[in-house]
Amino acid sequence: MTGDEYVESLRDGREVWLDGERVADVTTHPAFRNPVRMIARLYDALHDPATAGRLTAPTDTGSGGRTHAFFRAARDAADLVRDKEAITAWARMTYGWMGRSPDYKASFLGTLGANAPFYAPFEENALRWYRRSQEEVLYWNHAIIHPPVDRGLPADQVGDTFVHVERETDAGLVVSGAKVVATGSAITHYNFVAHHGLAISSPEFAVVFTVPVGAPGVKLICRPSYTAATASASPFDYPLSSRMDENDTIFVLDRVLVPWEDVFVHRDVERANSFFPASGFLPRFTFQGCVRLTVKLEFVAGLLAKALRITGTGGFRGVRARLGEVLAWRNLFAGLGTAMARDPVPWHDGSVLPNPEYGMAYRWFMTVGYPRIREIVQQDVGSGLIYVNSSARDFANPAVRPYLDKYLRGSGGTTAVERVKVMKLLWDATGTEFGGRHELYERNYAGNHEAVRVDLVTAMENSGRLGEFDDLVERCLAEYDLDGWTVPDLAGGGDGHLDGHLDGKERT
Repeated sequence: MTGDEYVESLRDGREVWLDGERVADVTTHPAFRNPVRMIARLYDALHDPATAGRLTAPTDTGSGGRTHAFFRAARDAADLVRDKEAITAWARMTYGWMGRSPDYKASFLGTLGANAPFYAPFEENALRWYRRSQEEVLYWNHAIIHPPVDRGLPADQVGDTFVHVERETDAGLVVSGAKVVATGSAITHYNFVAHHGLAISSPEFAVVFTVPVGAPGVKLICRPSYTAATASASPFDYPLSSRMDENDTIFVLDRVLVPWEDVFVHRDVERANSFFPASGFLPRFTFQGCVRLTVKLEFVAGLLAKALRITGTGGFRGVRARLGEVLAWRNLFAGLGTAMARDPVPWHDGSVLPNPEYGMAYRWFMTVGYPRIREIVQQDVGSGLIYVNSSARDFANPAVRPYLDKYLRGSGGTTAVERVKVMKLLWDATGTEFGGRHELYERNYAGNHEAVRVDLVTAMENSGRLGEFDDLVERCLAEYDLDGWTVPDLAGGGDGHLDGHLDGKERT
């Protein structure tokens, strides 16, 4: 679809609640209108001859059309490199700040063709959604985490809160419950509902499905909107908050009818519990997330370097060292993304997945890397972030403008307007509610700080890689004992003392 068609597709009567009122139209409401238009840019880019070549690839559905490259199953490393280029191109259009762009959920949608048997007896549903999502480039999001209620109890003992099937009908399943945190869902087409976290044991909780955001009974209850809060301000003052807030919502299902054709898992406890590791979603979403984060860090690094030049501290040794640290974090994630693409692992039906070992590393490093970068910004730009005037309107007042021009100018001939513009952008990135939320987002994007570490250990155990590391250690240990070397090519030390003399016949 085009950008205009995407905007129009959101006018479906969806039930979105903000500040005690139901949002009549997300495409015109101050909380959503600019984020909607940022996503519309992405759809328009699929048709723009200047960008379509990097973004699109032929569908594999037999339609003869084209799709965003990441919506297809990758068959080799070249496909994944191609996917990486497409993800990067879209991320650059939002400067890396919109994590839940349509290609995010393509991480899951692109698995449905190769892995359709996992969803038996609903494999035809998987194949149909694989084809349709490619051909339309549908905008999906997901809600897979239980609300933080009674976590000390088994999931199926919190039936009044957690998503479950109330009853079956000829038309489909009637489901109720809530999920968190449905980031960006208010401006998407479909929400995917699955299970991750507390293990379930009762069949009525073992359900995986998709549902249109505008379906009757679906309710999105929003957190405060950073976009709406800045709606009366100039974008000069809030250049990121005002257009790229992906509102996080409480996703409520109140006796929602899910047609059978939209069901992926039903009453299969084992599959519901194993969805996260077995669906192929995990390696692909870490790939998309890592590539997107790389673009975001390029933006932050460039903005920080510019701010340091303006403050006149860019040449200080310590400041340069910490800017180098920011660049190193960027290079780390860029390298992990490239490694995921160029060293894939074989998967189902001749397809490949991005290498999960590098994806697991990204999941951990991002929990410490992004907070550290934000700390460096606040440490080295310091009071420069708040040594600014209140708003763009101050520059229009002739009574105060001369003072602003004199006292708020930057180093090296930077005007006051230029300096304040940069500092407000950097503050919006790191200091406003929007900036603070983004640190929380990157910390928890791929799971809580302990889960990403435990998952890494479990994955390395299950793949046998940790065992290989153990074998390497055992081989080293086997080369010596209390009596000295146990291998024939090493000499000396047999009596517990260093022997510096080697027989001429011994290997040196």
